[in-house]
Amino acid sequence: MDKTYQHAPDRPWIFRTYAGHSTATKSNELYRGNLAKGQTGLSIAFDLPTQTAYDADHILSKGEVGKVGVPVKHLGDMRLLFDQLPLEEMNTSMTINAPAAWMLALYVALADERGDDRTKLRGTTQNDIVKEYLSRGTYVFPPEPSLRLISDMVSWCYTEVPKWNPMNVCSYHLQEAGATPEQELAYALATAISVLDTVKAGGQVPESDFETVFGRISFFVNAGVRFVTELCKMRAFVELWEEIGRERYGVTSPKALLFRYGVQVNSLGLTEPQPENNVYRILIEAMAVTLSKKARCRALQLPAWNEALGLPRPWDQQWSLRLQQILAYETDLLEYEDIFDGSHVIESKTEELKALARDALADLDARGGATQSIDYMKESLVGAHINRIKAIESGDLTVVGVNRYTETETSPLAGGDGSIQTVDPAEESAQVRDLKEWRSKRDASAVDEALAALKQAAQDGTNIMEPSIACAKAGVTTGEWGTAMREIFGEFRAPTGVAMVIKTEGEEDAVAVRKEVERVSEALGRQLTYVLGKPGLDGHSNGAEQIAARGREVGMNVVYEGIRFTPSEIAAQAKENNAHVVGLSILSGSHLDLVRETIAELRAVGLGDVPVVVGGIIPLEDSRALRQMGIARVYTPKDFKITEIMGDVVGIVEKAWLVEG
Repeated sequence: MDKTYQHAPDRPWIFRTYAGHSTATKSNELYRGNLAKGQTGLSIAFDLPTQTAYDADHILSKGEVGKVGVPVKHLGDMRLLFDQLPLEEMNTSMTINAPAAWMLALYVALADERGDDRTKLRGTTQNDIVKEYLSRGTYVFPPEPSLRLISDMVSWCYTEVPKWNPMNVCSYHLQEAGATPEQELAYALATAISVLDTVKAGGQVPESDFETVFGRISFFVNAGVRFVTELCKMRAFVELWEEIGRERYGVTSPKALLFRYGVQVNSLGLTEPQPENNVYRILIEAMAVTLSKKARCRALQLPAWNEALGLPRPWDQQWSLRLQQILAYETDLLEYEDIFDGSHVIESKTEELKALARDALADLDARGGATQSIDYMKESLVGAHINRIKAIESGDLTVVGVNRYTETETSPLAGGDGSIQTVDPAEESAQVRDLKEWRSKRDASAVDEALAALKQAAQDGTNIMEPSIACAKAGVTTGEWGTAMREIFGEFRAPTGVAMVIKTEGEEDAVAVRKEVERVSEALGRQLTYVLGKPGLDGHSNGAEQIAARGREVGMNVVYEGIRFTPSEIAAQAKENNAHVVGLSILSGSHLDLVRETIAELRAVGLGDVPVVVGGIIPLEDSRALRQMGIARVYTPKDFKITEIMGDVVGIVEKAWLVEG
């Protein structure tokens, strides 16, 4: 029978760029500029102090203010951030997790102040704390109170701000941490189940309304460059989510059962060598989440081609936006039904991924669910990432421009001053001054009263949202909200996932480095000790975990205690363990400040002669500055052969302690 599959074009997905930097005022200018260029939704990037509920004047905030996003310290900043932007018409995504309730409270407080209708507010708070423990690192509280905060938001939002997605289950960073497709599927779905089970048990939502709550859970996923697998992964997500809704929760509404997701395509695969190749990767990854109508994203944000080099400029963001617009408006993609329906290849791969994900979900269920399986999932992700890195090192996995086809012309796009966005170092002191001025002008008794009510709600189990909104209106700061919550809930340190030492048999390079470690250790009179630290608030720990795992594999005594330490704490770790070398991993752009301070702290405890190596996303001119500070070696994403790095470290130790000492 003759059949046509063409129709009037569908509405395109929401076009976003993930953006924010320096100050609320400068970020507002950027947002208004992007919206004028055709962006249809906002995706707010917050700086690390905001993401971890610290004020700009906290010791851990030093060097981090305004670096990877916008600082939002109080309601005044939220006013500036959304100046001239109509809240009732916006679709605002906030990449915020531990203090998600607080950022939403500030947003709602601003809407109330303006006289906007809460029920018209549309957007999403990421609010997935499990993946923070596993991969991103901007957690604050232990699992149980964190789940309670998410449950409070879910229970409050569906009546107060019914168009708001209170949680975005985020598998994006799982793939960044090395997750296989089936791990990404299973761990994300297990997180959603954990939250829904918590909401169900919390008693704030009547059984008759649970279907509505289920329908407000959204997802934020990653799309890698393996196009067919990624497309099938998204179809698997769609089908598994409907299966979970029907079978586990009795949801029957087709609308509530929809798998609603936004996506940022893979930043893990962006390369520092030949960065112009990243444009092609981004396009292919964007197609994986748009070509299949059945599994098409609701919102898409694309990284810029040069994010492996540093903070993208507005022009770089515009280039990624134009890619989306060409795909949506110049092609005929939106005029057809799903072009992959009926493909035996797609159906077979989708079923394979579903089966693997079901097995992994059953395993997590048997372990007690997602929050009871954090250690297990973390070790699994680190192990999967080790396998990926080794495949790149060996050449089994090709990365064009990195381990194959490395001959290149000089890129006219990547050189010279102004090739990446930078943040004026003076901005941090200006933010601290603003904070002090804000505190001095508010009603201190109103602040104290609001914070007391907040802590009481946290303690007795009352929903946290209205007390948080009251705090926002009273002038409470982000750090004060965070301190109040820490007092009641405590803090958490997530597992590193590197406790298990993987033995490499027959890998020639690793065997050779292991022999060197043994030789130098014998000459030193004890095992070569490498203290690895992540100073400041940067939670991107994948690289540090890989270094720690490989160092142990080749026989070093690697001391790695995880993320979020002050320079003085890292110096104390080095002293306690009598370090032969200190490694610092910093990907937030705060390397100059944090390295300078760590060196000073090492000298203060009598370890000025201990060599220091640094790794991160570090521009060439900053690498030179670090070497001038006395850093023995600087590693960036182009240095992908980790065993070679370990060999370097052995040489650095030998030179420092045996040749020169």
